[in-house]
Amino acid sequence: MTAQLDHVNGIAAVPRFDPVALAEAEAIRTKAEAEAKALQIKAEGEAKAAEIAAQVEADKQRILNDRAALRAEADKAAHDKKMAELLAATAKAKAEADEADAAAERKAREDEGRAGEERRTEATWKWSARGIYLISLIIALPLQLKAFYSDDKPFMVAAPLLLEGLALVLAFGGAWAIAHRRNVRPYRIGIMAAAAIAAGVNLWHGNVDPAIGIEAGIVGALASLGGPVVLMAYEHGIAQKRDGIPSWRERRDAAKAAAAAAKEAADKAAEKKAAENLRAQEKWDTEQAALAEQKRKDADRQGAHKKVWDVAEAMRSARGLQYVTDQIWGEAWYRVTGSKVVGVWPELEASSRAAQARMKAASEMPIFGPFMQVESQKGPQSDGVDGRRSNGGTPPRRVPGDTPPNSPIARKQAVLEQTTRKAAGDSDERTIR
Repeated sequence: MTAQLDHVNGIAAVPRFDPVALAEAEAIRTKAEAEAKALQIKAEGEAKAAEIAAQVEADKQRILNDRAALRAEADKAAHDKKMAELLAATAKAKAEADEADAAAERKAREDEGRAGEERRTEATWKWSARGIYLISLIIALPLQLKAFYSDDKPFMVAAPLLLEGLALVLAFGGAWAIAHRRNVRPYRIGIMAAAAIAAGVNLWHGNVDPAIGIEAGIVGALASLGGPVVLMAYEHGIAQKRDGIPSWRERRDAAKAAAAAAKEAADKAAEKKAAENLRAQEKWDTEQAALAEQKRKDADRQGAHKKVWDVAEAMRSARGLQYVTDQIWGEAWYRVTGSKVVGVWPELEASSRAAQARMKAASEMPIFGPFMQVESQKGPQSDGVDGRRSNGGTPPRRVPGDTPPNSPIARKQAVLEQTTRKAAGDSDERTIR
């Protein structure tokens, strides 16, 4: 009977501690640790993310609160401003209304005062005219009675009453005509005729009768004329007022206002005419400047770009235009040179692109020397000098030690696998023996 550690009676025995199982257990444990670590990192990351999200949400909410506060302040300020404007507008409207009421009240008082003054003056003028007529009648009537009375013709004493009464009745007729808007001229003619006859009688009687005298005759004649004339003047004023006929002063003021309005209209017309002339002159100057500029463009283009000018002139003529516009010039330039950019021709485009290519090559080529920034991954150092500064940017040949070392888990797994393979090889060798 033969006994070995890996064989019993020549039969391979299962090791008490299987290296593969140990490796798998180690791998499972490592994987579990890695997963636990990953879960821990994930949990920490999620917690950190939640914290960051909470902070961001808090900041967002704070910003929203600040914005809401600012908006509320702005709304309050706008409301206060609107209320202040409303109060100011209300106060202004109230002040304007009060001022308008005060003006209306002043005007009403003025109108009332003016109306009262008009009534007073009209009453004064009315009764004064009638008083003058009565005084004139008192003076003229006795003179006429003395002139017409005689013992053999006592009935002639009624002649003065006829003359003076005729004037008075015609004066009343004139007042009626004015009140009823009738023609008052016949009544005035009758009044003046009766008054003239009475005045002539008084003047003649004072001249022929020494007991009366020429002075009394003249006074009587004036009295016969003055009373009816004053009464007729009063009725004439009343008629003009009722008919709305303006007085001489009103006509004078109206003429002055019309002259001022005509002068203002003439001044405005003159200003408007001057403004129109100025605009016309400015328009003319602008057109002349544009025409001069167009001529300069045409001469310059025709002299510098004859071929393009001929094509542009043909397009202008075909389209019936007066000048070669910038649009036509751009189209002609494109037709002749093939370039959509006016002022660029093929040779210039080619040289420009060549210059751009040279500039790009010069700006992108590697820099050699102490300021070179293109470096390889790793390079040998000798005497403390980095070889990567002088290798032209080409990575050097790889040597042992350039690759980073394996992780501890990978090294442990490799040792386990190597031990397992070695144990299996020894077992097979013993079995063969």
